[in-house]
Amino acid sequence: MTAHPRLSIGLPVYNGEEYLAESLDALLGQTYEDFELVISDNASTDGTRDICHRYAARDSRIRYLRLPRNIGASPNHNHVFAECRGELFKWASHDDLYARDLLQRCVEALDERPDVICAHTDQAVIDGDGQVTVPYEYTLATGSPSAPVRFRSLLFEPGGDDFYGVLRADVLRRVKPLDSYHHADRTFVAEIALHGRFHQVPELLYFRRDHPNRAERANPSKRSRCANLDPLRAGPLHPTARLLAEYVWGFVSAVRRAPLSASDRRACYRHLAAWMTSRARPGAGERVEDRAPVDPALLTVSVDALVAGREGRPA
Repeated sequence: MTAHPRLSIGLPVYNGEEYLAESLDALLGQTYEDFELVISDNASTDGTRDICHRYAARDSRIRYLRLPRNIGASPNHNHVFAECRGELFKWASHDDLYARDLLQRCVEALDERPDVICAHTDQAVIDGDGQVTVPYEYTLATGSPSAPVRFRSLLFEPGGDDFYGVLRADVLRRVKPLDSYHHADRTFVAEIALHGRFHQVPELLYFRRDHPNRAERANPSKRSRCANLDPLRAGPLHPTARLLAEYVWGFVSAVRRAPLSASDRRACYRHLAAWMTSRARPGAGERVEDRAPVDPALLTVSVDALVAGREGRPA
């Protein structure tokens, strides 16, 4: 790692001992090495701290930070970004897996395309054992030069997890920090997309893990999910109606803040109005992992072959 790493990876975690070592192996085994890995431990009560100390002791790219209390997932995501120094930034999850070339391909894509502000790769959903359950074809129009087209696509199509792409840090500093109302990650990515286009690397290099302890599964109601994002949301001042209203207002305020022409702003508002009338459509806004599983044998890729650190690395 250089004195000032070009890329910062922020990994917020709470009680992630089950899969954390696998994810760290996959990140530390990347072919692109000029990065720092900043881990923000949200006052975990399991073995997360011991795992982080063990890895930090043998890899100088790791900075381990531990919060004195659980501030919630959203504030922790914002905190770990604030602690990072690179010109490029990526959030990482403690339970996901990453093929060895993921960072290299994303950084190359940004270098080759100065107008692109986010680069990500194709993905598949894996289960707790690392087996592919849902391959995903990226169909969003986030690569369009038109901000209204990008915005409309993010409104109407299931998300592609661009939140976990490699982003230009200066753009992230110009958007409103991640909030904690229902689906706040979607409004957050939509605001980023209003600042510039994305690039999807057409290689299957990102594996999002779906398991019973994942936050969305462990917190099935909107209220409980938002309380996990920020404990303050558990109080009586945050009923479900408010959480949903904040979600809609998040899109409105994103359009208001973005550097758009008057005509583009009007077009975005028209798309938003159409989206609001379409919410009764079955499957609207579904996430990738909520789709029906498929036979992993239909895929021609091996997760074990792509992901670093699956064999012979100490835990």
